[in-house]
Amino acid sequence: MTRKTKNQNLKQKVKSRIPKDWLSEIRITYRIAIETFKGIAQTGLVNIAIITTIAAILTIFGSIFRVTLALNSFISSMGSALEVSAYLSQDADINQTINKVRDIEHVVKVSFISKEASWVQLKKEIDVPDISNPLPNTLRVKLDDTKNIATVIDNLKKVEGVDDASYAQDLVQKFEMINAIINTATFVFVVIVCILTIAIINNTIELVIQSRKEEIEIMRLMGVSNWYIKTPLILQGAIYGFLGALVAIIPIDVVQSYIIKMHEFFMISIDPLAQFTVLFSVLTLGVAFGSIGSFMSIKKHLQV
Repeated sequence: MTRKTKNQNLKQKVKSRIPKDWLSEIRITYRIAIETFKGIAQTGLVNIAIITTIAAILTIFGSIFRVTLALNSFISSMGSALEVSAYLSQDADINQTINKVRDIEHVVKVSFISKEASWVQLKKEIDVPDISNPLPNTLRVKLDDTKNIATVIDNLKKVEGVDDASYAQDLVQKFEMINAIINTATFVFVVIVCILTIAIINNTIELVIQSRKEEIEIMRLMGVSNWYIKTPLILQGAIYGFLGALVAIIPIDVVQSYIIKMHEFFMISIDPLAQFTVLFSVLTLGVAFGSIGSFMSIKKHLQV
């Protein structure tokens, strides 16, 4: 064990045996709060520009995130509405085949469409020649998720009495492609929000450090601990992020109202947690990135 390690262990033991003065702890907390708001006051009118800029960034992020959740819900609802068509052989036992299909994993609902009903419907839609009905009896199979279509198709083809199975493959692929694009765009924008917010907070805290450089130097000469100097600056960045997020909630709520109307128009159920998820994410990102931006600025411009 090195001498430095021994000294650190000794300090920890001594510190653990010192009784806590809760009044002193409260005074220190009070002073940290005072220093935090002092830094905000010294920044002046620039505070408005900082909070407004962060709010604008978080508004764009929150709106895109909320629209993403709405589109995912829409795509999921449309995808769940897609059905696989299973075509039965002429000698198939319909009831037995339906029961076997229902037992397949990921199958939610099975509907039987007789070949007579299909033929009548086809005649209504297009002009067909007067020939005997060539259509087979069909089962419409509803799935729990479009991701499981390939698995269900393979299992359907193994069922006795099922000649073939098909689905709207192009439509499913388009849904999946749109979903992937939306999720990727959201992730990219989160990264952009992170970089912009941290950069803004970083530059702001740098100005505070420069304006209080002599004061901070005096505190260091007086033996004030590093965390006492750092904490107010980190809290200042967190407050900027929090206030920016609060302002961003207002326009995000407006976006939410339009999304609700869109859901009602298409008669798609609304995820009750979607808006809460967005607001929580905006507040969390605002505070987190504000704190991170301050911390990075301290490490860069304040050698404590």
